[in-house]
Amino acid sequence: MHQSRRSGHGRASRGSRKGRKDRWPLPLGIGAAATLLSLPVLRQVRLGTPNQPLTDAWQRIPVERRGSTLLGISFRPPQVAALGLEPRATLQFLLGYPLQLIRLGAYWRWIEPSPGVFDTRGLDWQVDAAEQAGVPVVLCVGAVKTFGYPEFFAPPHRLPRPLRERSRVTPGEHASLLAAATDFVGRLVDRYKDRRGIVAWQVEHEAVDPLGMEHSWRLDTTFVAREVDAVRRADPSRPILMNGYLPASLPVRLFQQWQTRDQGDSLAVAERMADIVGLDYYPRHALVSVGARTLYLDGSRDRWPEQKARQLLASTRARGQRLMISEGQAEPWEATTIPANPTGQGLSSCLPEHVVANYNACLRWGRQQDAALYAYLFWGAEYWVLRQRSGDASYARAFGRVLERA
Repeated sequence: MHQSRRSGHGRASRGSRKGRKDRWPLPLGIGAAATLLSLPVLRQVRLGTPNQPLTDAWQRIPVERRGSTLLGISFRPPQVAALGLEPRATLQFLLGYPLQLIRLGAYWRWIEPSPGVFDTRGLDWQVDAAEQAGVPVVLCVGAVKTFGYPEFFAPPHRLPRPLRERSRVTPGEHASLLAAATDFVGRLVDRYKDRRGIVAWQVEHEAVDPLGMEHSWRLDTTFVAREVDAVRRADPSRPILMNGYLPASLPVRLFQQWQTRDQGDSLAVAERMADIVGLDYYPRHALVSVGARTLYLDGSRDRWPEQKARQLLASTRARGQRLMISEGQAEPWEATTIPANPTGQGLSSCLPEHVVANYNACLRWGRQQDAALYAYLFWGAEYWVLRQRSGDASYARAFGRVLERA
């Protein structure tokens, strides 16, 4: 989505998604907040102080056994830059953990900064580092959208005019963009398909969802299908991952259903087109700051995500597909694009104990369905590095504890 998040959601923080995600307008406004509070979802809405005391709760929560589920992270160079970290040192630090999977991204605008340029050096060293560490790679080839704020990475020279808001980007109206996008993903796959460390390709990012509240245009399913075909032609041997946002609260769920009512959301498209379906799960996030306090949506106790995940586990298994958590919230998603770094405190939307609790919740979905998730990728690793360098290692240690005990 759209933070991050995907803070660094990169979705407002996605950066927040996340940068992550701004599924909801982050400046949502007091009137809209009041309307929200009038809905029958009061148990999911709370007004609180962002900064919270750090505790040792993350050390006491039991850790679900992973079974065959692979554990790993996503690495977001845009978020590394936003947090003021050094890219190579940050990746090497993270590869020091016993990861079983890492997701890397090809950012079209960076690889093709001007016409005629195809410069993959910024991605080459990341693939090299993962291979040297023995960590398998899922490579997101984009093209138009890639995880990490702002999630939209089409080069300006490929868009002579901005994409029209409230429209679908179709092959007919955007033939030149589609031709460039399919050429780009095909060239990327050709370049990296002989790398043994790459185990899957990801096409687009939350492929047919809008970019939060920043843009209302959406890729048409026919546009995305052509990209998928280009990747399969270039490499028929590897599976394709496509991901979608799993709403954790009723307001976000209704909003997403309304936005994507004409052609379905990205999860529906992933079910139709992909070999691996990825869920992006963010149970707690901010809506808007109200003075010194923040209005949050907390869907961590909502049963709908579990029911949806169990249904997907059954349906993907029946079709011979795999299901994974492509983004499991492990960093704050506050009402700012970049999550704050308060000294001696954590942020309410994701405290260190939530790193463990969110993982546990998702692993239990598979247990109850008697079907293991293919993988669980923690979202927010760059933030843990920032925190550790600022004197708080609790986020990184919570992640390490999961790896050790799962």
